[in-house]
Amino acid sequence: MSALHPSTAGINSSGIKQHNIGAILQHLLHKKTVSRVALANWMGVSTATITNLVTELVAQGLIVEEGVIRHNGQASVGRPQMALRLVPDARYVAGVHIDVGRMLITLCNLCGEVVGKQVFEHQLQTPWQQVMDETVDVVETLIGRSGINRAQILGAGVAASGLVDSRTGVNIFAPNLNWRQVPIGAYLRDRLNLPVHVENNVRAMALGEALLGRANEATVMAFIYARVGVGAGFIVDGQIFRGGAAGAGEIGHTVLALEQARQGDARTLESLFSEPALIAGAAELIAQHPSGCLARRASQGKLTLDAIFEVAQAGDRATLDLLIERAEYFGIALANLVNVFNPELIVLGGIFTREHNLILPTVLKTLKTRAFANLGDQISVQVTEFGQDAGMIGAAALALDRFFYRAALHMPI
Repeated sequence: MSALHPSTAGINSSGIKQHNIGAILQHLLHKKTVSRVALANWMGVSTATITNLVTELVAQGLIVEEGVIRHNGQASVGRPQMALRLVPDARYVAGVHIDVGRMLITLCNLCGEVVGKQVFEHQLQTPWQQVMDETVDVVETLIGRSGINRAQILGAGVAASGLVDSRTGVNIFAPNLNWRQVPIGAYLRDRLNLPVHVENNVRAMALGEALLGRANEATVMAFIYARVGVGAGFIVDGQIFRGGAAGAGEIGHTVLALEQARQGDARTLESLFSEPALIAGAAELIAQHPSGCLARRASQGKLTLDAIFEVAQAGDRATLDLLIERAEYFGIALANLVNVFNPELIVLGGIFTREHNLILPTVLKTLKTRAFANLGDQISVQVTEFGQDAGMIGAAALALDRFFYRAALHMPI
């Protein structure tokens, strides 16, 4: 059994009923089935406390008691211990990932299982109100297609690119979208008539991994997302870490190199390892080798990251060298992160969900070489299991965390 996170550990004390409820529900989310006695022992509370809370949750249709707990296929000796489990389809949430040039929208149940999703693209010059209105239409369409009773929808989580004030739901500045002071939370709340919680997209992805993914047992973890930009999200004891001015995680602006040929030109991680940076580097290769493999592949259509990976996968040395060089810079950035933050787990998304075998080995080697002492050897680095859906799953996790796992009592049935 993993160590308790302070955010989910239960104790006997007045005023912490909600806290204990969240602990029960999250334990059922991660462990699937458990007995009352096991819950009481795990949380350090009395079986009477557990029985009272379970009775309320059963009455609300959020958990059920069915079957007998078995160990190695055998029921326990003595009085049978009944198995409690979460009812995944008791409630649902909407998740909206505002990415650069596209919106990824989903409906998920209490276990984060997708019951419907849709993606639409938008031009960067499109007014934000128009993008939000189309988002509302898609959410309503997904709810209608699903056949879910609207009363079962707890709310919506929004994972937004850029600097976000999670308290007000305002997207303060999204440079890649050219959005400033966009009141996402209030706008969607009014039009969907649902509670809405807004957070930076990479922090939402980190929460998605911690709540719904493979990172639920990590006390300290980091999620790194590289696509048009590069950002990080941090989870400490099950909670999003935002920093003093909600600016924690801007790893893309880490300075990694100074090019002497252009005096004073600092090269940041984002200028070296983002999708536009890799495409720009590939364009320079084509200019240097106009008859090379990459040039021939580019002549067949637009130069994309997938095309670059395709040529590298086919064994083109120049293209492989470009990816390896840029992966080394990314590894240095991770080593710096490990030296400062020292997470147990780093999860990678975005670019790494496509052909990560071309770049991940170099990243890991550089991380272990550059990290202080043996810190790099103690870090687990994995690619997100949610793939390109990490943003919208993270958005759904925002809503589940805010509107269910920390507020499960007194919900309408």
